[in-house]
Amino acid sequence: MEDKARISIITATCNAAEHLPGLIESLRNQTDQDFEWVVADGASSDGTLSQLQAIHDLKVSISSVPDFGIYDALNRGIDRATGDYYVIAGADDVFCKDAIANYRAAIAQSHADIIAASSRYGSKRLRVKQGPAWLWGQASYIAGHTLATAFKKNLHQSFGKYSRKYPIAADHLFVMSACQNGARVYTADFVAGAMGEEGVSSADRIGGATEVFRVQLALGGSLLVQLLLLFLRIIRIRMLSRHSTSRPNKTPEDSTAP
Repeated sequence: MEDKARISIITATCNAAEHLPGLIESLRNQTDQDFEWVVADGASSDGTLSQLQAIHDLKVSISSVPDFGIYDALNRGIDRATGDYYVIAGADDVFCKDAIANYRAAIAQSHADIIAASSRYGSKRLRVKQGPAWLWGQASYIAGHTLATAFKKNLHQSFGKYSRKYPIAADHLFVMSACQNGARVYTADFVAGAMGEEGVSSADRIGGATEVFRVQLALGGSLLVQLLLLFLRIIRIRMLSRHSTSRPNKTPEDSTAP
């Protein structure tokens, strides 16, 4: 029954030993311990595996092989996961203590394909955007791919796995494809956790904006409109880079904000 839905946490790692302790502690502190943690590791050599293998108080499934990046690892994690739903967590992310309990309650209440919660990045709360998908992309449906969303695993049977054609924005393609073709989204009013502000959560923002542009076109977006949005996003990213040198990374929204 869906009110007893199995939940998997999936994390892609590669030489992430220094980032993992916070995530591990947040999983240990969950008020609802009925979940599994699937770690898809990219053949780490820094002590990540020994750190994970030393965990005996959580249900952890570990695979470690060379891979082709984060989405290749996540696809492997999805294959290993036994949950009806899964939540992606970066190695430097931290869950709120009631995240699993809140996801389970939202699943039981809504029976939706996608549970869209929110997350924190520094002092900012990331929420679902109020606006059209041609403007905000996946942010019109979910607050963030990591921490803030629970996906029904069988969505991948209909919409495929994360594409290796988009090494930065494969999540954008998957979420948009699912949501624009019938996946049911439930927006839940809780904060699932805090995203890491450095290390493995950092990304190429201009590269991300460029990939989002490609995904929007692949999904039928207007070339002229998306070119204009790409231009505005790149200007914004460059301005933020100049005026926010004290922050190592920009918020995850920067690659999609117009």
